[in-house]
Amino acid sequence: MSDMLNVTRRKAMGLALGAAAAFGLAAPAAAETNFAGKTIEWIIPFSAGGGSDTWARFNAPLLQKYLPGNPVVVVVNEPGGGSTKGTNLFAARAKPDGLTILGTSGSTQFPYLLGDPRVRYEYKDWKIAMAAPTGGVVYTSPSLGLKTPEDIGMLVGKDLVYASQGATSLDLVPLLGFKDMGFKVQHVFGFKGRGDGRLAFERGETNIDYQTSSAYLKNVQPMVDAGTAVPLFSWGVLDEAGNIVRDPTFPDLPSYVEAYQTLTGKAPSGPSFDAYVAFFTAGFPAQKMVFLPKDTPDDIVATYQAAFEAMKSDPDYEKDAASVLGTYPQVTGKLAQALFEKGTTIAPELRSQVAEMLAADYGVKLGE
Repeated sequence: MSDMLNVTRRKAMGLALGAAAAFGLAAPAAAETNFAGKTIEWIIPFSAGGGSDTWARFNAPLLQKYLPGNPVVVVVNEPGGGSTKGTNLFAARAKPDGLTILGTSGSTQFPYLLGDPRVRYEYKDWKIAMAAPTGGVVYTSPSLGLKTPEDIGMLVGKDLVYASQGATSLDLVPLLGFKDMGFKVQHVFGFKGRGDGRLAFERGETNIDYQTSSAYLKNVQPMVDAGTAVPLFSWGVLDEAGNIVRDPTFPDLPSYVEAYQTLTGKAPSGPSFDAYVAFFTAGFPAQKMVFLPKDTPDDIVATYQAAFEAMKSDPDYEKDAASVLGTYPQVTGKLAQALFEKGTTIAPELRSQVAEMLAADYGVKLGE
């Protein structure tokens, strides 16, 4: 399994870190598609205030500016079911006319990968318009006595509470990561989005949380500055050799691997870490994607790809993207397709390993 994962890590990193260089290639030429006078609904299957919502609301006005005819682009939150509710609605109702698009996250990919019976959507039916790698940061409450990331050992044996969207959502990454670290964590399932998890942390209902980079920069960094949250580590990114290293968006924070070494005195390894890396890879280098529904004509897909590509040269995008989204390139075309395939594929043995763990440890039984 380790050999297979090493290959997987190298391929994933080639996709994630090759993004900027790869897009010296031109986006597909758009045909005569015009959305003048139209309203486009961008479905986000999460509640407001989380990473996916922040990401979509940053991109929506820029997309509006570069789509032909300058249609109104409205972000519509459809939370529930760990993002499966809104995604199922998109799969069932969206017409192939370019007027409805979907933004997915690892929390949408993971139920699909694990065979969650709530999933009524098939990724391979859709047309990808854009993919956006991202990262995330884990933080905790200063009430636990921590002041810096180096104090992570103080969490050993503490009763930790985490607000989770569900065991098959993107929150599977912290579930696997915390478990491998040996933390004693109560995962409270049923939250509709990471934004809701952050609000639970702010109310003092939980004492450990994570947010994807965009939501962390917008909503958590002010808490850190005010002394009401203590950052622990970022999930990290994959380097060209497939190793987890520091996230350049958060260069002063240790990566998950560094935090694990500080905590245990050794490097992470073994089947549990292999499972963590597999879902981290599917969930972050290929985390956020924009899709058009099944049977959407190629000229409409090309129009969206061209608009997403063109907006990256907009002065407002260049000025604000790093502070809002982090240092992660948003990509289209062949690279987006490659990330799409990476984020929606998993080795059967890893799926079985994680499904068995979820059933045994958390009573989560998935459909076969």
